[in-house]
Amino acid sequence: MLADFASSDNGARSHERQEVTTAMIEAVILDFDGLILDTETPFRRSWEEIYTEHGLTVPLTVWAELIGSSVDPAEAYDLLERHLGRAVDRGAIREWRMARELEFLKDEAAMPGVRELIEDATARGLRLAIASSSEREWVVGHLEGIGLSESFEAIVCAEDVAATKPAPDLYEAVLASLDVLPGQAIAFEDSAHGVAAAKAAGLFCVAVPNRITRHLAFPAADRVVETLAGRTLAEFTVDAEAYYRALGGGRRPETQARRPIGG
Repeated sequence: MLADFASSDNGARSHERQEVTTAMIEAVILDFDGLILDTETPFRRSWEEIYTEHGLTVPLTVWAELIGSSVDPAEAYDLLERHLGRAVDRGAIREWRMARELEFLKDEAAMPGVRELIEDATARGLRLAIASSSEREWVVGHLEGIGLSESFEAIVCAEDVAATKPAPDLYEAVLASLDVLPGQAIAFEDSAHGVAAAKAAGLFCVAVPNRITRHLAFPAADRVVETLAGRTLAEFTVDAEAYYRALGGGRRPETQARRPIGG
C-alpha cells in the first residue's frame, strides 16, 4: 500500500523530497499500562477474584473494552453492582484490589521489544515521551521499578489534563511539551481507547495488543503488530512518514484528512 504514496516527480525532485523528509519523525510517544508494562493482566486478575467471589463471570471481550481509559474504571464496579442489584463499597474494593494487583505485578517485566525500541529511538536521536491515563505516581513508580524512568523527556498523566483517553488531551499535552507537530511523532498503544486518543490528536498510531486487548479489533490504528519484539523503529517511521506526506506533512490535525495504512 505504500506504493500509493510514491511520487511521480522526476529523480531530482524525489531525491530532494527524500532529503527533506528523512528526519520528519522527531518523537516517539508510548502508552504505559499494557504497552511498556503489562499491568492489564494483573489488573484483570485482581478483579476476577472479586467477581468470582460474587458469582460473576465477565467475558474477556467485555473486559477489554474497559482498558485504556482509567487505572480504576467505574465500569468495573458498575458490572458488579448490576450483577448484585445493589451498591458496593467502592473504596474498600479499590483498596483491596490495588493491593492484590501490586502483588501480581511483582512478577512482571517490561513488555517484549520495549527496551529495544527505546534504545533504538535514543540511538536515532528521537525524543521519547509517555501519554498515560494513569496517575503519575503509578507510572513513574513502575518505570523506576523496571529501570526506565530516565528514558523519557516528557511524561503526561491523568492529573495533567482535563480528560483522559479516548480524548486527545494527553497526546496534545505531550506534543505541546515537546514542541512538535502531530506529523512529527508516532504513537504506540495497546488499547482501543488509546488508539482513538492518538488518532484524535492527529498522530500515526501503531497498536500493539497485549494478552487482554488482543481480543479486540483495531480498525482505527494505522498499523497493528502482535509484538514489538524483533522489530525495528525504522519500519514504523517509514510508514508514518509516508502517511504524513500523503496528508501534506506535519499540519495540525484539524487540517488532516486521514488515510489509513494497513498493518
